[in-house]
Amino acid sequence: MESISRYRRALEGLLGVPATEGNVVEVLRDGVEIFPSMLEAIDAAERTVDLLTFVYWQGEIAERFARSLCDRAKAGVRCRVILDSLGARHVQNDLVEAMEEAGVLLHWFRPLLPGSDPGHRTHRKVLICDEQVAFTGGIGIADEWDGSSDDGTGWRETQIRLRGPVVDGLRAAFVDDWLDADHLLFDDHDRFPDQPQDGTTTAMVVRGESEHGWSDGALLRRALLDLAERRVRITTAYLAPDPAMIEALTRAAGRGVQVQILHPGPQTDKEIARLAAEHVYDDLLEGGVELHEFQPTMLHAKVLTVDGLLSVVGSSNLNTRSLSHDEEVDVVMFDEQITAQLDAHTDQDLERCEPVDPENWNDRSPARWAPQKLVGLIQHWT
Repeated sequence: MESISRYRRALEGLLGVPATEGNVVEVLRDGVEIFPSMLEAIDAAERTVDLLTFVYWQGEIAERFARSLCDRAKAGVRCRVILDSLGARHVQNDLVEAMEEAGVLLHWFRPLLPGSDPGHRTHRKVLICDEQVAFTGGIGIADEWDGSSDDGTGWRETQIRLRGPVVDGLRAAFVDDWLDADHLLFDDHDRFPDQPQDGTTTAMVVRGESEHGWSDGALLRRALLDLAERRVRITTAYLAPDPAMIEALTRAAGRGVQVQILHPGPQTDKEIARLAAEHVYDDLLEGGVELHEFQPTMLHAKVLTVDGLLSVVGSSNLNTRSLSHDEEVDVVMFDEQITAQLDAHTDQDLERCEPVDPENWNDRSPARWAPQKLVGLIQHWT
């Protein structure tokens, strides 16, 4: 416990965010576990539902969420929904109309208008029901996630279900984006209840804001890399760290910390993101960082574990967009059992990865490295 206390006090001091005790955490793996749990919480809500997401696309699961939100709104439950206007631009118009007609309060985050900045989005994924049950992680509301990565029917994802004082931090992340427009901060539906402390997990919520320079999400990762003593394991959907983060990763590896990064292989949803990742392979491999490409399906989880003692689950990827341009939210859990569960999931994922061999990588053909260099130049000048 002394080692966990060391991490907790360092992060509290560096981030200025107090950790809370007595939280209950349930780890959910892939849409086959995540969606039923989220929908169950919405369907059981009696007073409030707050949903914030970057991705809300089309298909059966999108329709299922819309039906649940409409049903609760018609039953008198206050339902607030925030959709990022870029990430959710492909949502079915009839679903939006149905939700608004049912009384769902729906807000488009930073609408895409002529001359507006298409960057600086909200990438947060938060669901809070009755102010006491919360979810966060990487999942979007789309059929791509509705299945299991074990049989290839869905993307690989991690989400956490939370009860306890940590829920207040996730509510704050929602309200932060709700105030993007001229909305009421709270109303008579909000009770601000004392949160039960029925669990054993100490946790803190770290909000990343769209701003210049290092966000708190970036500071969190840099601090953990500097604090780590034995092993750091990072699962990320998009790998494009800036030079400062690359230095933090290689500095940790240079002092003997095993640094493992898992990210998508050939089954990626964005080929340019794969090229952006490959652009930083040279620096990471030369610095002693292990790279592992997930093979069966799209790897979309965002998980970080340190020394088997603490873990981070949230919406942030290990890329510049997440760590400086977008609104993000992460939960840090100072809990060896939760960390062991997430490490076990990483072990399973590693069995389905191909490691990047430094020698083979250095011998790649010009046809392979030329597009990577081009993406690097584009990133440098944009």
